[in-house]
Amino acid sequence: MVKLHEMILRDAHQSMLATRMRTEDMLPIADKLDQVGFFSMEVWGGATFDVCIRYLNQDPWERIRLLKKAMPNTPMQMLERAMNIVAYWNFPDDVVKKFIFLAKKNGVDYFRIFDALNDLRNMEVPMKSVKEEGGHVQACLSYTISPIHTVDYFVEKFKKLEKMGADSLCIKDMAGMISPQRAYDIIKGVKDEGVKLPIDLHSHCTSGMTGMAYQRGVEAGADILDTAISPISGGTAAPATESIAAALQGTEWETGYDLKLLIEIRKYFLGVWDKYRHLHRFNALKVDPSVTLHQVPGGMLSNLIFQLEEQGAHGKYQEILIETARVREELGYPPLVTPTSQVVGVQAVMNVLHGRYKVITKETKDYCKGMYGKPPAPIKPDILKKVLGPKWKEEVIDCRPSDLLKPMWSQRKSELKEHSEVNLTDENIMTYCIYQQVGLKFLKGQAQAEFTSEQLPLPIDHPLTRGMVKQSFPEAKQIWIETVPPDERSGPAQIPTEFEVEVDGEPFEVKVIPSGGFLVAGGAPGGALPGKPKDVEGGVKSNMQGTILSIKVKKGDKVKSGDIIATIEAMKMEQEIKSEAAGEVKDIFIKEGNSVACGDLIMQIL
Repeated sequence: MVKLHEMILRDAHQSMLATRMRTEDMLPIADKLDQVGFFSMEVWGGATFDVCIRYLNQDPWERIRLLKKAMPNTPMQMLERAMNIVAYWNFPDDVVKKFIFLAKKNGVDYFRIFDALNDLRNMEVPMKSVKEEGGHVQACLSYTISPIHTVDYFVEKFKKLEKMGADSLCIKDMAGMISPQRAYDIIKGVKDEGVKLPIDLHSHCTSGMTGMAYQRGVEAGADILDTAISPISGGTAAPATESIAAALQGTEWETGYDLKLLIEIRKYFLGVWDKYRHLHRFNALKVDPSVTLHQVPGGMLSNLIFQLEEQGAHGKYQEILIETARVREELGYPPLVTPTSQVVGVQAVMNVLHGRYKVITKETKDYCKGMYGKPPAPIKPDILKKVLGPKWKEEVIDCRPSDLLKPMWSQRKSELKEHSEVNLTDENIMTYCIYQQVGLKFLKGQAQAEFTSEQLPLPIDHPLTRGMVKQSFPEAKQIWIETVPPDERSGPAQIPTEFEVEVDGEPFEVKVIPSGGFLVAGGAPGGALPGKPKDVEGGVKSNMQGTILSIKVKKGDKVKSGDIIATIEAMKMEQEIKSEAAGEVKDIFIKEGNSVACGDLIMQIL
């Protein structure tokens, strides 16, 4: 018998719907999901924690509590990023241990633990903590293709993970590129070495080979396969649960699941898929065999498309995929899984938009220093020099990164006490620990949901629908309004809402929506924006869309060329904005926390 690990409530919508499925759209089907008898349900971790507080204005801790209550008979599983927890950087041991305790307390039964670099040093603390809390450790290795990642590489590491206390093992093929033969060879190799633990094969349909890989996997002895209910499967997501269950019927690997029940569940998620139509993207639905070259995983592909749309660079998608493969090789063949997928992917975007390594993210610098762990292969010295400077050898560490971090829990708890409006629970403190700025905004009740379930499906004139419309109509670039409702108009209005206004020789960009106006296809709502200089002498502009994290200077400060004047969060990565010339800060046009678009004026330095 082969069991299935169901991912409809986590990895499926992370791969196909930018992780946006809301809790209230999960709960109505929970009882039926609980009746199937899955090995486990993946419901938490990965990007869900981040997206809940950043975009959905929902408490991720409440989500796991509600789902556990609704599915008491099925083990709840989370994807845990070793020392990164559910973020993109390492945390000290005290925070990791506390997180595991709280996750188990709130309803997580199984912990799928992986390290992006397969650096087993980073997996020791979370694995030990899960065992201490009575949870199930599913120890993962991130699958990738490179001269380093041979069959023997995976077999030897799985043997070590068994000795480290794993309860089950998982091949995490996050990019969906494992071939049938490689799946067979790794699983059979592990079994032949006498490893007794159940082996889970996780993959996505991106390359088109996954069905065959699953078949060869079970022939080699795979005990568990990862699937997703069919409406949110295929493409960059996992194979369909119903299809795999049907395919194994009448064989020695039959799941024993009720196909009629699975089809009932399918009907519900057909409605969910239609409801979230504004997030549909053709590229996420297509088979893409080129993944075996660029190796970008499904969740990253889905989010990369949205990020490129935000940066106004959707047309550079293929170019960025090629650059991603190049950057990955230069950085020592890291598997492209969070957080290294973000590090490599965002650096590739920066290279394409601004020139190779002309803009370097903080995360790329940390990766090159060894702050994520030991790369599978040495990073090329010329890249280390570009990223870290001529004295790069003094910057690189060789210890476990978290060994350099001081305990954090007590400090963050003390900081959060200063915000009297925040309820000081351990879960809230942990949210603040993991995502300090975004978390605090959420805990203070200042976060806003992009949309609620009741608003879905969003109308065609909603701004969040624009990306979905533009994939079919890329020529629709202008925003138009109508002064009468659509059912009363005699023809299309031809009144632009974006203007450039010149006052005393100085240009200003202005958006206007008349009172009582109606938006139509291709439109984006928004109130009138106050006038702001488009350009001034000595102006410093943002080279990307994002949120200003910090302003490092004030009016009157003297700066040199290359000095850091601000930091911006773009595509979930922190990046520095540097002065391109020496001079004095004459004016600052933004504040910390402001959102900026590419080309927005930040400050004036003369």
